[in-house]
Amino acid sequence: MRVVDTDVVVRYVVDDDPAQTARVERLLEHEVTLVPLTVLLETAWVLRSAYGFLAAEVVRARRACAGLQRVTLESPAVAAQAPDWAEQGLDLADALHLAAAQAHDGFVTFDPALIEAARRLGAPASREP
Repeated sequence: MRVVDTDVVVRYVVDDDPAQTARVERLLEHEVTLVPLTVLLETAWVLRSAYGFLAAEVVRARRACAGLQRVTLESPAVAAQAPDWAEQGLDLADALHLAAAQAHDGFVTFDPALIEAARRLGAPASREP
């Protein structure tokens, strides 16, 4: 299994370099690949900051990549839950944090807005330290 970097995922999504995009498409069609959570997070940042994607467009792009037959996401349950919460208005990074907390004893933060959002979304119990 090959682990892909952010630039590989970005090339697939934005198709701004046809030669590189073709190479990425061949890779994703012929090899089993793993996309780490850190790459998902960085990809979201690149798509929003460098390419002007809206949050909903980032979520759609992530789902398109995750739906490819040979692509595996690190921590699939976390990677599946976070976009759902992001579509409901949570920042993707915060959504990833909260989704990871589901397998543990809750989430600790000083951010009262995040605590309230987690409560509203039915995410793991969140509290201040």
